[in-house]
Amino acid sequence: MAGEDAGGTGRVTIYDVAREAGVSPSTVSRAFARPGRVSSQTSRRVHEVADRLGYRADQPERRSGPARSRVIALAVSDITNPFYFGIIRGAEKAAADNDFSLMVADARESAEEERRMLARHLPQVDGLLVTSSRLSDTELRGLARKVPVVVLNRKVSGLPSVYPDNARGIRRCVEHLGELGHRRVGYLAGPEASWADGARWRAVREACHELSLADVRVGPLRPTLAGGRSAVSEVLAGRLTAVIGYNDLVAVGVMRELARRGVHVPGDVSVVGFDNTLAAELVSPGLTTVGQPVVRLGETAARQVIALVGGAPSRQLSSVLPVELVVRGSTGPPAAGRTR
Repeated sequence: MAGEDAGGTGRVTIYDVAREAGVSPSTVSRAFARPGRVSSQTSRRVHEVADRLGYRADQPERRSGPARSRVIALAVSDITNPFYFGIIRGAEKAAADNDFSLMVADARESAEEERRMLARHLPQVDGLLVTSSRLSDTELRGLARKVPVVVLNRKVSGLPSVYPDNARGIRRCVEHLGELGHRRVGYLAGPEASWADGARWRAVREACHELSLADVRVGPLRPTLAGGRSAVSEVLAGRLTAVIGYNDLVAVGVMRELARRGVHVPGDVSVVGFDNTLAAELVSPGLTTVGQPVVRLGETAARQVIALVGGAPSRQLSSVLPVELVVRGSTGPPAAGRTR
């Protein structure tokens, strides 16, 4: 019988139907679950083969091969941060295009919560996207021995990584502030465990050194509005005329607290963010910030991990995506007498 010939298990699988019909397993899945996404000719051939082999779409299957659930997980450090909205959209598009589902998991800016969350979800998924992880490189490489892993917004040796060109973005910020006449640039640092924070602080120091400007580090801060507000006393005490926030939330938090204290932006302090999230346009004045293609970031990483799930060789390549400086009203020349 056909069912007895299918791998000797007595159960016909989706892979048996795909092999006999000359199509991919995902096409067979769509022919039963989403017939509108498969041509009528292909759908008819799939159903004829399924009937002949005795395959039932609702039977429980023990799938062989790397793909078991057709689910990939996207782990983010803080789901309330608008930076992740575009990443989620891009990853969801790539997943849907390849007949995968996307699971989103929140680490709540905690390395310990991230460990628990990943351990909880790992058995349920075929691949993993880890964004702005607070885990060590060693821990991430350990995860990759269990399921295919692609890292976003961070570079990890030995793993495929997708991240923005932090150095170029920060240099454009520093050049912009230097051209306006600022001589000291403050960097409002993010979490100590953040790879992006380290990359941006190094870029600030290098750019300031090359342009003969002074650099001042403030923080570390939580990458939130409250984190930005908490930095204002140090910004004012240091008589800084220009600051670059770790992200837009920190920068907007600074602007709101400066306004509460009667300090004018950009007349007294120029403020720059990073990410170009929706908040950058909603605040007044508009926030000068570094824009990065977050939708493309998520889509690129998701397509990479889906390819790995499908058996593509891991080339361990880094994809560095371009950024641009978006100038708005939060930056301007320093007030007279405050350039030193």
